[in-house]
Amino acid sequence: MSGGEVAGLLVAVFWAILVSFLAVVLVRLAQTLKAATKLVTGVTEQAVPLLGEASATVRSAQTQLDRVDAIATDVQEVTSNASALSSTVSTAFGGPLVKVASFGYGVRRALSRKNGADAPPPRKVVVSRTLPAARRAGRRRGKG
Repeated sequence: MSGGEVAGLLVAVFWAILVSFLAVVLVRLAQTLKAATKLVTGVTEQAVPLLGEASATVRSAQTQLDRVDAIATDVQEVTSNASALSSTVSTAFGGPLVKVASFGYGVRRALSRKNGADAPPPRKVVVSRTLPAARRAGRRRGKG
C-alpha cells in the first residue's frame, strides 16, 4: 500500500464515520419531530373543545350581562318614578297635613284652657356644652 492509498482509505473511513454520525443525528431528530407532532396533535385535540366551551361561556355571560343591564335600567327608571311620586305626594299632602295637625293642636289647647284645666307651660330646652353637676358626678363614678 502506498501513501496515496492509505490517505484515500483514511478519507473513506473519515467520511463513513461522518455519514454514520449524521445518520444517527437525523434519526434522533426525526424521533423528536414525531414526538413534537404527537404532542401538538394532543394539545390541539384538547384545546379545540376547550376553546369552543370558552366561546359558549363568553356568549352566555354576554347574554346575562345584557339582561342585568336591562334590569338595572328598569330599576333606575322605577327609582326615578318613585322619587318623583314621593316629591309630588310630599308637596300635595305635606303642607296641608302640617296645617291640620297644627290646627288640631291649637284646638286642643284652647279647649283645655277653656275647661279650666290649664296645661303646664311648655318647658324651655337649653342647649349647652356642660352637663348639670348631678350628671357630671354620675359619669365620673361610672368610669371609676
